Amino acid sequence: MSPPSLDLDTPPQALNPDEAARLVESLREVIRHHDYLYYVEARPEISDGEYDRLFRRLQELEEAFPHLITADSPTQRVAGEPREDLPTLRHAAPMLSLDSTNEAAEVRRFDERVRKGLGGRAVEYLLEPKLDGVSLELVYEAGVLVRAVTRGNGEEGEGVTENVRTIPTVPLRLRDRVRPVPPFLSVRGEVLMYLSDFEALNQQLVEEGLEPLANPRNAAAGALRQLDARITARRPLDLLAYDILALEGAEFKEDREVLEALRDWGLKTPERVALASTVEEILEYHASYARDRDRLDYEIDGIVVKVNDLAARAVLGTTSRHPRWALAFKFEPRKEITRVERIVVSVGRTGVLTPVALLRPVEVGGVTVSRASLHNRDELRRKDIREGDLVRIQRAGDVIPQVVERVEEPSRERKPPFEMPDRCPACGSPVKIRGPFTFCPNRFGCPAQLKGRIVHFAGRRALDIEGLGDEKASLLVDRGLVRELADLFDLSVEDLKGLPGFADKAATNLVEGIRRAKSTELRRFLFALGIPEVGEAVARDLAEHFLKVVRTRAAVEKGEGRGAGSDLAAEALDALRRASQEELQQIDGIGPRMADEIYDFFQDPRNAEAIDRILAKGIRFREAVGQEGGALAGKRFVFTGALERLSRSQAKALVEGAGGRVMSGVSRETDYVVAGSEAGSKLDKARELGTRVLSEEEFLRLLEEAGVRVP
Repeated sequence: MSPPSLDLDTPPQALNPDEAARLVESLREVIRHHDYLYYVEARPEISDGEYDRLFRRLQELEEAFPHLITADSPTQRVAGEPREDLPTLRHAAPMLSLDSTNEAAEVRRFDERVRKGLGGRAVEYLLEPKLDGVSLELVYEAGVLVRAVTRGNGEEGEGVTENVRTIPTVPLRLRDRVRPVPPFLSVRGEVLMYLSDFEALNQQLVEEGLEPLANPRNAAAGALRQLDARITARRPLDLLAYDILALEGAEFKEDREVLEALRDWGLKTPERVALASTVEEILEYHASYARDRDRLDYEIDGIVVKVNDLAARAVLGTTSRHPRWALAFKFEPRKEITRVERIVVSVGRTGVLTPVALLRPVEVGGVTVSRASLHNRDELRRKDIREGDLVRIQRAGDVIPQVVERVEEPSRERKPPFEMPDRCPACGSPVKIRGPFTFCPNRFGCPAQLKGRIVHFAGRRALDIEGLGDEKASLLVDRGLVRELADLFDLSVEDLKGLPGFADKAATNLVEGIRRAKSTELRRFLFALGIPEVGEAVARDLAEHFLKVVRTRAAVEKGEGRGAGSDLAAEALDALRRASQEELQQIDGIGPRMADEIYDFFQDPRNAEAIDRILAKGIRFREAVGQEGGALAGKRFVFTGALERLSRSQAKALVEGAGGRVMSGVSRETDYVVAGSEAGSKLDKARELGTRVLSEEEFLRLLEEAGVRVP
């Protein structure tokens, strides 16, 4: 229950600022305590209703006294506006990978090397499960979470702070009830999605008509890397902390003490941690987890063996990649034998044709497996897998089924080798070969690719057709209403009414959204087409280059007044469609490979016809925001880190509205790098090149001096 002295009833307007501040801090302390009991200890002391009353009271007071809101308040786990990208940030200390083995003999040799390195003295090991999740660094300053960074390459990773703030088991402020909080703490942990939560999430996605996720680890990684933290907040993630990367203001002698401290500070740690002093004890711990792994609600692929004494670790040191004081002792992959009944070809959203083995169903590690990818043409040929073969399969990482090898059957006559089709099984188009991959080039007419194309075409950075996501795109294709992108513009309210998810208002809104999308900017249209190698930035570069080409041509012909923006953009598109590889390579940032991809895309007759049919639906190009002659015309900006006053999308819109450009990377052509908090490698590159670096305050001043109205 909440303490009797906690005032939950006095109206906020009846409190003076000092009284409100004291009450807010008391509420936060109580809520953090109950969060710890619920999420970390799994032993709640109050009901959900009582907790909700405390939380609503805190929200009420913070709304009445907004100056009291702090970043570490329990109310601030809510997700903010989507970001434009994830910043690259350096770790406080390297996040090394572990050397690994699945052989007991290697564990014995590891033990011998450790003992020899420590002069033959007795060694104690700390044992814990090797969690199969996503490795993450959490950094706390004065007890408050200031950044979260994925492992990346071990030296630097992606800043995912806003996403991680939505994970309930990550404290926004460390607890100091048991031991003092250090002024600086960098923690390493693993983000997991539990199997039961993963299955429930996939069931929900399937019910919504969306693609299920492949496995818990990929689901967790995808959730962490979302640009929109609101999506992360809807994913059931957990974090288990198991190591300290860097620390100021505290000292420990053993790893066991480190885990105790992490738990005291409010972080959740792995279960069943044990100590061992012999190899036999290590082998028994490994065997006990191997026996139990199918009953666990999370994925593990082995155990971790670490020297417990921290001073001994310093003596042993590290290689460039692995610590010499730790070893991952992995399990043997789960394997079973079954027969390939058929080999079929699946066509993905990008047009890649993948051979898939349809298997006689077999249980592998508690999961029934009936199909497994054979990856590509070369892999199929290398393993020589044919229909009717007996094969050994395993779940890679205990999740993804894969065919390991063919099992010899000397007396059995085999079927002929499987050959990849020369035409797409979904649309009949002649396939093309790129390295080991076979793909369908019919990007606009292939129904297997069409659903994904529709979603991309309607995306916020493309034609921005609200309400046309995965579920509705699949429905339109499955019902035969859309057989190519141009068909979208023929949809009527009557076509949609009565379909699942399309009440009168939803049908009207979608049709109206498609109608509005007929008026768009050239750069958006190019991005919407899904040209290989062409992202948002390259689409803008192409549009600007060819718009400049036709403007110059118009000036030479003294026809400056003959064309509106729509006409010029249409001419620019026509010029792009006729451009050679050599002309494309003249555009900054476009190399030979990208030029070839763009050229091939526009020269393909099917693509050309599909584009013509889209344009014939009444597409009109409007002038892009931020024209030549703006106050920041020609200036190139790069943003790194998080801004406080503006969202990244707001800052970008202000720059482009004044004629400037926002680039994704720093180069010698960059005029300004705007560095917010958590600025990463882009800031280092700017300093290396001597590029002018602006703080957010200096950036805002620059905008004001340029006459740009800042909201």
